Amino acid sequence: MDAIRFVTHRDQRILLLDFTESTTEEVGELSSRVPEVITREPKGSVLVVADFSGVKFSREAVERIKIATALDRPHIKRAAWVLTENLPKALYDSIRSFSAREFPVFDTREKAMDYLVS
Repeated sequence: MDAIRFVTHRDQRILLLDFTESTTEEVGELSSRVPEVITREPKGSVLVVADFSGVKFSREAVERIKIATALDRPHIKRAAWVLTENLPKALYDSIRSFSAREFPVFDTREKAMDYLVS
């Protein structure tokens, strides 16, 4: 199953970025692929949830996430992240600042997707 795929939640289409248990190298590689998928969609239309459960972040992975989140910003309607206290606040803040976006954080994928469709 592809880590980047559209799913349906409460009759709404959500792009799932499933980073669950990924290595830092996989996080970087997947992050680099995300803008290609998102920028095919109309501007302001994409609901996206990124599930980072169990991921260990490296500075390089965070840099690639920063670039991806900045590149796809015009196409995002709403985004949410699933984190399990595994991303230090300073790195989270650097992503938010660089991308000029907000990423509400939830402890489960279900809660994040409920937020997106509310």
